[in-house]
Amino acid sequence: MATKAKQNGDLSGEDGIPVKMLNDRILVSLGEAEGERRSSGGILIPATAQVGKRLSWAQVVAVGPNVRNLETGDQVLFNPEDRYEVEVRGFDYIILRERDVHAVAAERLDEGSTGLYL
Repeated sequence: MATKAKQNGDLSGEDGIPVKMLNDRILVSLGEAEGERRSSGGILIPATAQVGKRLSWAQVVAVGPNVRNLETGDQVLFNPEDRYEVEVRGFDYIILRERDVHAVAAERLDEGSTGLYL
């Protein structure tokens, strides 16, 4: 799925120049394409099915210097309508502000804490 450069957080722009996130911005990657998915009961839900306002999970790829609660590799829950999309070296990413993240899931969180702050 990901290249070695993407796994290491090494992002480069169109000309191979390194990319650094600024302020409270985070760069996330949606794991799978938004399309068909399966319910927990195994029912196939087609991509054309109307779903109400549904939040999405993504993995943090890079963070700006003013981001306080997130780290690279965390899983974040966000509203897919509040996003900016960008392509870097053939990969699609989403740029969010830290305040647009509704929850975080990471192994580094305290035991007993779900990481969900809804």
